Amino acid sequence: MATQRTSQRAKRAIKLSAMREQLRKYEGSRCRMSGQAELHVPVMLAEVVALLAPALEAPSTDPSAEDCVLVDCTLGLGGHAHALLSACPQARLIGLDRDPQALALARERLAEFADRITLVEAVYDELPTVLARLGNPKVQGILLDLGVSSLQIDDRERGFAYAHDAPLDMRMGRQELTAAHVLNTYSRAELSRILRTYGEERYADRIARRIVADREREPFVTSGRLVQLLYDTVPAASRKTGGHPAKRTFQALRIEVNAELESLESVLPNAIAALALRGRIVVLAYHSLEDRLVKQILGLAAHDRAPRGLPIVPPDLRPELRLLTRGAMRPSPDEIARNPRAASARLRAAVRISEMAAAG
Repeated sequence: MATQRTSQRAKRAIKLSAMREQLRKYEGSRCRMSGQAELHVPVMLAEVVALLAPALEAPSTDPSAEDCVLVDCTLGLGGHAHALLSACPQARLIGLDRDPQALALARERLAEFADRITLVEAVYDELPTVLARLGNPKVQGILLDLGVSSLQIDDRERGFAYAHDAPLDMRMGRQELTAAHVLNTYSRAELSRILRTYGEERYADRIARRIVADREREPFVTSGRLVQLLYDTVPAASRKTGGHPAKRTFQALRIEVNAELESLESVLPNAIAALALRGRIVVLAYHSLEDRLVKQILGLAAHDRAPRGLPIVPPDLRPELRLLTRGAMRPSPDEIARNPRAASARLRAAVRISEMAAAG
């Protein structure tokens, strides 16, 4: 049995290596648009394609499904979508993104597939509404590439990066709430909770007290002043192991402004429910809060819901998913060397094995 598992792992490794080699042939086209410099390098591209392609190639056995529909819930600049549409010529894409600028650039990148794509400005937790409107109750593939995109990080005016002084915005879409509003109006207790919960910041209380005191003199408008406050507040000794003192606070503000964890917790059960039989879901997470939530929800759907000790599990209580990854897959050292932003990525995937809809 152990020999069989070793042989299967070796075959998967060979297939993945071949997939990486195949994807290199159009690497340039997927990363550039209209002669512009490279804007985005898709993370774990070969792994994503290898995991989703089987569902986009096999004929569906679900009569309510339209064959080979992929939903990229976080389209971004379309790098993963371009690779999947190239590798799976029969696939059709529904691409969602809350950022209108990203959608415009993705449409340009995916122009060669114009007759196979439908792009929608929407937050990914609007997935059920979008699929209902488009008449696609069931789909074969779903991709979620979480977190902030390279386009958003590199645009200084959006305030995601703490390396540059910029307006405290941090919005991924058109919502009203900004990071400046959070800093200038939330109570000390609310700020402390956000920093502790979303940033896992050990000095949350100290930072929150300092923010409330400083905003009384002058409201926070740009990131430079906040970064300086964090340098002055977070003990220097913690930087040796904790990284930049602004990293966790900026993460917490971004998550709060964009309601990222609430949206993720909402979309995952709905994404599972939207999968046709043998459909696949792939999720890329970039920090422990996201990955923990993905692990829990996919894991629950991969176990039966029958009472312990029941001799026979009824069909409606059997697992809905089978996990395709053992734990979370990580980017290779070579990929991290080429693209340092991939370093924190965690990939999890599953395939639907039961027609029962996900609860919730």
